[in-house]
Amino acid sequence: METPSLSPKKTLADALTPKQIVEELDKYIIGQSEAKRAVAIALRNRARRQMLEEDMRDEVAPKNIIMIGSTGIGKTEIARRLARLVDAPFIKVEASKYTEVGYVGRDVESMIRDLTDLAINMVRAEQTDAVKEKALELVEDRLLDCLLPPPRAIKKQKSVEEDGDLTDEEGEDTEMLTFDLELGDSEEIEPEQEEAVSEQEKTRYLRTREKFRKMLRDGKLEDKPVEISVKNQSVPFIEIFSPSGIEEMDINFKDMFGSFLPKKVKKRRVTVDEARHILMQEEAEKLIDMDKVVGEAIGRVENSGIVFLDEIDKIAGRESKSGPDVSREGVQRDILPIIEGSTIATKYGMVRTDHVLFIAAGAFHASKPSDLIPELQGRFPIRVELKSLDQHDFKRILTEPKNALEKQYIAMLKTEEVEVCITEDAIDEIAALAFQVNESVEDIGARRLHTIMERLFDDLSFNAPSMEERDIKIDADYVSNQLAEVVKDQDLSKYIL
Repeated sequence: METPSLSPKKTLADALTPKQIVEELDKYIIGQSEAKRAVAIALRNRARRQMLEEDMRDEVAPKNIIMIGSTGIGKTEIARRLARLVDAPFIKVEASKYTEVGYVGRDVESMIRDLTDLAINMVRAEQTDAVKEKALELVEDRLLDCLLPPPRAIKKQKSVEEDGDLTDEEGEDTEMLTFDLELGDSEEIEPEQEEAVSEQEKTRYLRTREKFRKMLRDGKLEDKPVEISVKNQSVPFIEIFSPSGIEEMDINFKDMFGSFLPKKVKKRRVTVDEARHILMQEEAEKLIDMDKVVGEAIGRVENSGIVFLDEIDKIAGRESKSGPDVSREGVQRDILPIIEGSTIATKYGMVRTDHVLFIAAGAFHASKPSDLIPELQGRFPIRVELKSLDQHDFKRILTEPKNALEKQYIAMLKTEEVEVCITEDAIDEIAALAFQVNESVEDIGARRLHTIMERLFDDLSFNAPSMEERDIKIDADYVSNQLAEVVKDQDLSKYIL
C-alpha cells in the first residue's frame, strides 16, 4: 500500500514574514514588542537557512535568545505561540529540573529525547489524518465482514430471508448480529446445479451486503453489538534498577519484546461505534510507513525544533561551597554541549542539536545573565528584556487578545444561559486593582488577573445554575463590592495568592 508523501520542504514564500509573525503574536500577547521582534527574526532566519546551498546551510547556526523579565509577562507564551505558528516541535523544560542529577534531577539529554517523542507523535497524527479516508473504507469492509460473514463460513447457521430487516422498527435488538444467506429450502443440490447455485448465492450475498453497507453509513447500526478480533498490545512488566536511570539506557522495551513474543489476538464484544474506533487505529497503523515518519520527525527536530529553557536564572551563579549552589555550574556545563551542537542517542536514532533553537528565560532577580559561565553566555547572542506590565497593559490583556479573560468568563457563564455584561469602568477597576496588588505584594504579571477575576466571578460561578436573574451587569460598583475585603485589607496576599 502506497503511503502518502510527507510534507514537502517549504519555500521562502510559504514562510511567514517577521511582520506577519509579530501580528500573529499580537493577537494573544500584549506588549513586549522587542521580544516579539527578536523571535520573529529568529524564525524567519530558519526559513532563510532552508533556502541556502547545503554546504552553507550547515554553517549557519541558530541565534539563541535569552528573555529577561519577571514571571507572568509573556515569556513562555511567546515561545509557545511561536511554535504553533509553524507547527514546529516544541518543548518547555525547567533548568532547575537538571540539578543534582542522580538524586532529584534528570539527565539533560532527556530534553532532546522528549522533543523527538513529541515530533514523532506530531508526524504520526498528520499521517493518520492523511490516510483517514482510505482507513475508513477498510474499517467499513471489516465491520461488514463481522456483521455479515461470507456464505461459506455460515452455512450451518440459521437462515434468514433475503429481504428480512435487521430488527423490528419499533423494537430494540440486543442480540449479536449474525446472518445467514441460504437459498430457502435445504434440498440436496445436484452437482450440475452447484455452480449456478453458487453464483446465485454470491449475488444474493453481495446484494444484502450492500444493503447493510447503506445502513452502516446511515448510522442505523451504531448501537448494535458485534464481535471483533483485536491484537493484544500488552507488554510484560519489567522493573529495572539503575543508578543512571532508564532514560540513559535508551532501550525501547515495547519494540524489543514485541519482536519475539507471539502476538495474541483476542475477541471483544463491542458496539459498532466502538469497533469503528478500535479498527480505525489498526488500519491507520498499517497504512503508515513508520520509517518515513521517524525520518521526517528527526528532520523536524534538527531543523525546526524549539527548546524553551525556563528558569535559567536558577542555575546562574558561580560554584560555591555551600548548599544547593554546588550543582549550578555543573548543570550549565552539562547543558552547554547540547546548545553548542552535539549528537544525542534516542530510541528512534541519532539526533543532532546543531540547529535546534534554544530560547532561555528567567527573572534574574537574584542573579544576572553575566553570572552564567562565559561559554554558555556566548551561545545566547540575543538578549531581550521584557517590560513589567502597567495598568494600561492589564486593561488591554482583559479585552484585546482572542483568548481574553473577559471573553472566557462571559462564554463560560453563557453555557448556563446567564448573559454577563462587563462595563468599561469595571475593566478599569479590575486593571487598577491588579496593578496595585502587584506593586504592593509580589509582581507576578498577568497571572494576577486570573486570581482577581476568579474571585470576582466566584458568586456568579457558584450560583449560575439556580439564578433567577439571567442578565447580569458588572460595573465598577459591583467590582468594588466583590473585592472590598481585598482593597481594605493591608495584607493583600491573604486574599490574592
